[in-house]
Amino acid sequence: MNELRSGEAPSRRDWLRHSGLALGSLAMTDLGRTQDPRQGARQIPHFAPKCKRVIYLFQAGGPSQFETFDDKPKMRELHGMPLPDSVRGEQRLTGMSGNQAVLPIAGSFAKFAQHGDCGMAISELLPHTATIVDRICLLRAVHTEAINHDPAITFFCSGNQIAGRPSMGSWLSYGLGSGNSDLPAFVVLVSKDSSRDQPLYARLWGAGFLPSEHQGVQFRSGKDAVLFLSNPDGVARSDRRAMLDALAAMTRDASEREHDLEIAARQQQAELAYRMQTSVPEATDVRGESEATLALYGPSSRAPGTFAANCLLARRLVERGVRFVQLFHQGWDQHGGLPAGISHQCAQTDQASAALVKDLAQRGLLDDTLVVWGGEFGRTAYCQGRMTTTDYGRDHHPRCFSMWLAGGGVRAGHVHGATDDFGYNIESGGVHVHDLHATMLHLLGLDHERLTFPFQGRHYRLTDVAGSVVRQILA
Repeated sequence: MNELRSGEAPSRRDWLRHSGLALGSLAMTDLGRTQDPRQGARQIPHFAPKCKRVIYLFQAGGPSQFETFDDKPKMRELHGMPLPDSVRGEQRLTGMSGNQAVLPIAGSFAKFAQHGDCGMAISELLPHTATIVDRICLLRAVHTEAINHDPAITFFCSGNQIAGRPSMGSWLSYGLGSGNSDLPAFVVLVSKDSSRDQPLYARLWGAGFLPSEHQGVQFRSGKDAVLFLSNPDGVARSDRRAMLDALAAMTRDASEREHDLEIAARQQQAELAYRMQTSVPEATDVRGESEATLALYGPSSRAPGTFAANCLLARRLVERGVRFVQLFHQGWDQHGGLPAGISHQCAQTDQASAALVKDLAQRGLLDDTLVVWGGEFGRTAYCQGRMTTTDYGRDHHPRCFSMWLAGGGVRAGHVHGATDDFGYNIESGGVHVHDLHATMLHLLGLDHERLTFPFQGRHYRLTDVAGSVVRQILA
């Protein structure tokens, strides 16, 4: 415990804080932990990594696997017929379709064809993705427990359905840091051209109980990519530097007195913000990109903040050492009007998603960059509500759905997992959310069971107390 100033009596809060730190320190020594609460696990990566960085293309709302990656001819044959009770079993339904007397099978309107040397079947709605099938690893049997949007997207982003845990990007920042001291380790981009059907919360890229320096930094389109990055009118850069120097002196004094990790974390953030005043404008300036590159990503790549522009920006950020870039594109929640809705969503995202993979490959970055595409759950084989000959919708389905990965040490041109004839149950190769996280960490050289952080009496990790590396998808 620190010495108290002369004549100063310890408060109850001081006594509890300092005695707790002392006891915690003894416990850590006794357990022989090799964990540094500020900088992540020591001696990491734990083993040789296969990739250095991640770009996660999060399709918020739950894309339908039946119109994208999992063709089910049997459903077309039985279109309009009731889903057999034996298929659904005792699986729960949402309140939106749970009271339907009949659950009519909805065969997909989209046609599928085989593509590439691997012969992977892809929907006609994704013609550009079809051109990269020999580079992607398709997961057709991903599953989760969460059946509603908020807990489901929270689960994917943090490894837990309950808000408050660190996001996966924050875990990577904590474990591996950034490859560029002038840019954040974790950057978030939200499409401005997507539908705002399901809300996104900053906690999805928050640091939780990790030091706040590991939280995601959201870049926006507009004059300043980061809020309040520029100096106010009348404040020179030298003034900002003098202010930070004074703040650092106060921080050292407060840190020595309080032993609070968050004090140092906030100082780190202030210093990074100062450096970002120069690095961010350079990283976000795409005027030097060639016409061929802009054309590859599509016409909307010229409009800052669109999904296409954000894919291009993600490539520029990982080139400069950013560890984790997460793009959020909303609008995939088609409970009705699915044919028109999902066609629009695919048109917005297909070209740029494929272009990102191609661009990384031609620059020699794909081998050590992991690209992930997917949402928080899939959609039901049956129609929610009324179905017509030309229109239908699908409810949430967490039991099995599709995602894809590319680069970063995964098997290329490979399909892992299979579902039944109704896309309702897993037949083989199931991948749980915790398994996906464990595999992502493994590719980055991190053992998901060893990357932990002490909080409230236990050591937490991204995968909680579960998860296994899916070795069948590793190259």
